[in-house]
Amino acid sequence: MNHRKTGRRLGRTTSHRKAMLRNMVTSLFEHERIVTTTPKAKEVRKVADQMMTLAKRGDLHARRQALAYMRSKKIVAKLFDELKDEYMDRNGGYTRIIQTGNRVGDAAPMAIIELVNYTEKDDEQATN
Repeated sequence: MNHRKTGRRLGRTTSHRKAMLRNMVTSLFEHERIVTTTPKAKEVRKVADQMMTLAKRGDLHARRQALAYMRSKKIVAKLFDELKDEYMDRNGGYTRIIQTGNRVGDAAPMAIIELVNYTEKDDEQATN
């Protein structure tokens, strides 16, 4: 029975799924936008919102909890120092999922997950 067990398994073992979600959340906060499959994006959204809530709390314990999950001091510092100021007024809903159609190879539904305050000019500055 699968009662009271939430979340998608995504066809992976528990350790693989945890590692993948950690990497995807870290990449999301680093680049503020990533392209992935729709089920993965929906799982990443849950964790990303939790990390943003920790950042809004801003105390040392919250920072250590975020570091225990993301394990990149540079990205956690960016989240706690830069990104949290943009979202202090917002009560949840820090990410947006945009459906982009199906992947050519296996017809998997694809999506873009991005932070709500993401702008295109940030992406152009990073490439220059």
